[in-house]
Amino acid sequence: MKQTFIPKLILFIILVINIKVSPQTEFEFLPDGLNFLPLRANKQEAKIGVLLYPENANLKVDIGNTMDLLGFKFNENDRLTFGIEFMAYASVIGYEQLRLQIDAIDGFFGGNAIYKIKKKNGALAFRFRFIHNSAHLVDGNWWIDKYPRNWTKPGGPIPYTRDFAELITAHSFKLKEYDIRYYCGFAYSFRIRPSELKRPSTSLGFEIHNDKIIDKLFDKPVILFIADHFTLEGVPKYSGSNHIQAGIKFGTQESKGILFYFSYYSGNNIFSEYYSLKDNKFGIGFTVDFP
Repeated sequence: MKQTFIPKLILFIILVINIKVSPQTEFEFLPDGLNFLPLRANKQEAKIGVLLYPENANLKVDIGNTMDLLGFKFNENDRLTFGIEFMAYASVIGYEQLRLQIDAIDGFFGGNAIYKIKKKNGALAFRFRFIHNSAHLVDGNWWIDKYPRNWTKPGGPIPYTRDFAELITAHSFKLKEYDIRYYCGFAYSFRIRPSELKRPSTSLGFEIHNDKIIDKLFDKPVILFIADHFTLEGVPKYSGSNHIQAGIKFGTQESKGILFYFSYYSGNNIFSEYYSLKDNKFGIGFTVDFP
């Protein structure tokens, strides 16, 4: 199915561009900023940061970037961009002698197409992504296991792979002093291992920002925010996972900034090597925004 899907996708994109392109269309190479800001509470988004779990002093470390490569501005309100995404997040179970002991890691890479329509009091955006996700156990897992250290034993590494297409529809608007974005989406995995995992999944969420409650710091806005992301996926039985964040950002909403936040996650383990386990965690996080 994958071999036929990608050519059809490319053909569809070409047709959309041909339909929309006119002499007034403005082509952008390496446009500034991002046409679609990453979803704040979604684990599968490019970000740079560290999340500490006080209960056991473990860490979740995020490293990633997303970038718009090409853009087509059809008029003052309609814009289409194409970009790439590379990201990973790792489970750190110890840092003795200043050496991180990485237990597990999830890696992602792929691309996106984003169509955004600006409106009088907000915007409507459609983000299509095609992402490859693979997961691995790392040396930290090897060393914490009891002898004999044999990763082929039950509970050892699994060949986890997931190639999925995802469509997110998001509506953003301003309500008094609050900037609000809510969204929903659907994803389908064209290639998946282990085979017991279900291919379709859905998600929805919201984000609320306010930069008026606290005064500026060094002429930069101080934003209070709350974000929630819910996912329904089959691993192998369908169940929900929810992640909520609340915190503060120094910097404008659509520009670079520094964030500190509280996090609460409940649901399927966020590390795919442990997809069959349930998790319930409170964390304290730090993130750097770089649109």
